[in-house]
Amino acid sequence: MEQTVSEWVNLVVRWVHVFAGILWIGSTYYFTWLDRRLSEELGGVWMVHSGGFYVVQKQKPAVLPARLHWFRYEALTTWVSGLVLLAIVYYFGGLVIDPDVRALGSGTALALGAGLLVAGWLVYDGLWISPLARFELPLIAVCYLLLVGTSWALTRVLSARAAYIHVGALMGTIMAANVWLRILPAQRRMVAGLREGRPPDEALAASAKHRSKHNTFLVIPVVFTMISNHYPTATYGSDRAWLVLSVLILVGWAAAKVIRDH
Repeated sequence: MEQTVSEWVNLVVRWVHVFAGILWIGSTYYFTWLDRRLSEELGGVWMVHSGGFYVVQKQKPAVLPARLHWFRYEALTTWVSGLVLLAIVYYFGGLVIDPDVRALGSGTALALGAGLLVAGWLVYDGLWISPLARFELPLIAVCYLLLVGTSWALTRVLSARAAYIHVGALMGTIMAANVWLRILPAQRRMVAGLREGRPPDEALAASAKHRSKHNTFLVIPVVFTMISNHYPTATYGSDRAWLVLSVLILVGWAAAKVIRDH
């Protein structure tokens, strides 16, 4: 009976997590595509879907409309359900520690995992709000090397499978924090400005758009880490598991570049 209940909890949380992620990333990629097309096509973008025709135009309103739609709870639901799933499968499921790698206590492993998510966001955010953000490509390279180093270090202290999912959880946390700590506050300030009769702040818009762009690149390797546990021989079971993950992060970023450009 206990095993049945555990499986149902796992199933329901995973179901919520995957579907919320589809909603979140689907809307992110849709608006990324839409923004690119709006910059290329005058008069708006015409689309056909589900038997209807639609035209979308980008506006700079002087006055806010009566109803404004926000996209925010998809990200929060995905992140929270992901953390719950991480706890169920890895911490309560006993998969986070491998005695052959490092004999950690469960409390130490939990502190390490939580500390990684917090520290990872602080380092990432600190870099991208610093003057170094002006040098985009070199800073991307620095972030990539930090991810490589994190992947290597985690495979030395956690089970390889747990190392993979924690790298994914780190990138997922950065994505969710981008939405709630950077994108939404910028949007709220823009809305407040409109209500006060001021035009939208283009710097705030650019900042929010930049973090959303980061999310479109991060999500592909995040999804890879989510499904990697089904392929132990090719991924975390490899003798160079950290290197496989490092290469596939780059592959994911390259795929995101292709998707974004077409």
